[in-house]
Amino acid sequence: MTANPEFTIVMPCLNEEETIGICISKALDFFRRSGIDGEVLIADNGSVDDSASIAERAGARIVRVSEKGYGAALMGGIAAARGRYIIMGDADDSYDFSSLEPFVEKLRQGYCLVMGNRFKGGIKPGAMPLLHRYLGNPVLSFIGRLFFSIPVGDFHCGLRGFRKSAVDMLDLKTTGMEFASEMIVKSALKGLKLCEVPTTLKPDGRSRAPHLNTWRDGWRHLKFLLMYSPKWLFVYPGLLLIMFSLGLAAALMPGPLRVSKSLNLDFSSFLAACMLAIVGSQLITYGALASYYAAIAGILPHASGTTRILAWCKTDRLALFALIVLLAGAGLFFESLMEWAKVDFGDLANPLVPRLVASGLTLFIIGFQTGFAAFLFGILEIPKKAAK
Repeated sequence: MTANPEFTIVMPCLNEEETIGICISKALDFFRRSGIDGEVLIADNGSVDDSASIAERAGARIVRVSEKGYGAALMGGIAAARGRYIIMGDADDSYDFSSLEPFVEKLRQGYCLVMGNRFKGGIKPGAMPLLHRYLGNPVLSFIGRLFFSIPVGDFHCGLRGFRKSAVDMLDLKTTGMEFASEMIVKSALKGLKLCEVPTTLKPDGRSRAPHLNTWRDGWRHLKFLLMYSPKWLFVYPGLLLIMFSLGLAAALMPGPLRVSKSLNLDFSSFLAACMLAIVGSQLITYGALASYYAAIAGILPHASGTTRILAWCKTDRLALFALIVLLAGAGLFFESLMEWAKVDFGDLANPLVPRLVASGLTLFIIGFQTGFAAFLFGILEIPKKAAK
């Protein structure tokens, strides 16, 4: 190994004395057979067993990472790596470090991120819990592809290779297992060239339980994917609620609607439609604010939809829109008042009147929240103006 090797294999480690020596031996043997100038770097995350001493005797370099977490260990290892390219993988002997040729080939071809795909390469019996194999990984990977249009079938494969300079510019932050999703999502958002190669997964060689917590870490992955996609978290659900509520309100505006012999929708259902419209408008407002903030803060790129939001969501324009909505609500109130006056402000038999009142209140609420959101957009704009 030279002072500036071509490849670094980074392995996060927390009490892996049973398997770390095997993994290092396989990795170094791969370098020798392939004629690659490379190093093995162990990112030790506070092991209290003999993992570090075993790794040193096996020929690896050790970097101590005090901040706890899978992502923290990997970020420490990536920062300390000397190689132009990095291949990361778990130190539990579940991945085969003696067969890394596809990763090396793709990285040398110019890909910035090369993902392993265990579903294409093969998962040995007992290597992955059934819940992860048939629900967790497929569902989260599908969500990732849907939200970000990323051609990756296995979002959570722990064996992956990347160009160090490319990943350094991603400014990765997460310290837990969601680090795996963050790397892929930010690579796609930055437009990095990525691909997948088949890789195998076999049962790990540890006698203890894995560090992965199914529900906690699954939630962290899902939470990260949602927070980096405001349109799927806020805008699309908001639009769906508004379309449903408008359709239901339109059907119920003239009066009760008999759906079946046992189901009759009336004013209560109309009120529910009004509430759904309010919630839908709030979600869309949240989505616009989140996209706006993410764009001006540099968290998300200026996509075409975000650019339109940035261009349209100005305080004056939104305040004018809020005023129009408030006036529309006032118009419905006036219409209901006129209908009430027709019966000398006595008992109301016309089912349209309470519906007009509910509609007017709904527009008032939407108008007020839009008006306040208009000023929040202006507040978010202040730092950008001050920096000019």
